Amino acid sequence: MELLATLVDIVLHLDQHLIWLVQNYGNWVYLILFLIVFCETGLVVMPFLPGDSLLFVAGAIAASGAMEVQWLAALLMLAAFCGDNTNYWIGRYFGPRIFSRAESRLLNRAHLEKTHRFYEKHGGKTIIFARFLPIVRTFAPFVAGVGRMAYPRFVAYSAFGGVFWISFFVFGGYFFGNVPVVKNNLTFFILGIVVVSVLPAIVQFVRSRLGGSGQDA
Repeated sequence: MELLATLVDIVLHLDQHLIWLVQNYGNWVYLILFLIVFCETGLVVMPFLPGDSLLFVAGAIAASGAMEVQWLAALLMLAAFCGDNTNYWIGRYFGPRIFSRAESRLLNRAHLEKTHRFYEKHGGKTIIFARFLPIVRTFAPFVAGVGRMAYPRFVAYSAFGGVFWISFFVFGGYFFGNVPVVKNNLTFFILGIVVVSVLPAIVQFVRSRLGGSGQDA
């Protein structure tokens, strides 16, 4: 519970924590942010790291002159791209071994083949839209690798999605994060970003549950 409380505090007070990092670590904060974005998108075991709200707050702090927004955006785009590609190759090399257990109900060859077919048909838009969905954006490149989505196709969609995702939130924070109404209520705006980010996943979950209940009836 203490760890959960700490994570919630970090997410809801990202501005304070990030300002502290800038004040104490100077230009090293670029590397810190790079590693956070890289780990969230590149390591399938770290979907809990802050994403959208972190980018927005970083952009807002850059607007105050504490960071160069051009360098910030460029580095985070690179981090997102490298993370996606790392996750893809992890899925491509280790995924088949994980899914080769025929006795497993969840991790089996049939699911691997289904994933392959899904990404062959919907892979492009999945990789782009997943950028804006916490947790999903961490798993999407891994599953694309497991399904052996054509790498040139994956790279193209990953690059476009990464640039769009980083630009939307970093420059959104840069231009609007210091507007008085936003700055004075930043915690609520961060919470709003989190809620809006996870809302599609919640809606999809509810629909699947209702659909399953309807079929059971």
